[in-house]
Amino acid sequence: MKFKFNLTYFVLTVLIFLTEVLIATKLKDIFFVRAYLGDVIVVILLYTFVKSFVRIDDQKLIPGILIFSCLVEFAQYFHIAEKLGFRPGSLMYIVIGNSFSWIDILCYAIGCLILYLIIKMNPYKTGKLHK
Repeated sequence: MKFKFNLTYFVLTVLIFLTEVLIATKLKDIFFVRAYLGDVIVVILLYTFVKSFVRIDDQKLIPGILIFSCLVEFAQYFHIAEKLGFRPGSLMYIVIGNSFSWIDILCYAIGCLILYLIIKMNPYKTGKLHK
């Protein structure tokens, strides 16, 4: 692991973040998008965010993101946002979440699988194209 800024991943992070904001604010009435797609995309957001600042092996990062996401989800079971003093509706309350769901964990796993497949098919990583 080495600290190094990557502009491409940073731009992707900003774009994915804006997509998440759009989902949370404008597409919130479309149940499938708000309830499931947002959770699939959030792990991709975490991946691009980390890759914006750190050079790290994807084989370590993707499982790490899945574990982190699951830990946050399990913390929701114990209402950690409330215990930390965040008020319902506050930004941190929304970011941390307030209700545990096995479906969310499945969505995180699907997002990580999508990441893995995208990386596996990347011609630069597989050696099919020269850098």
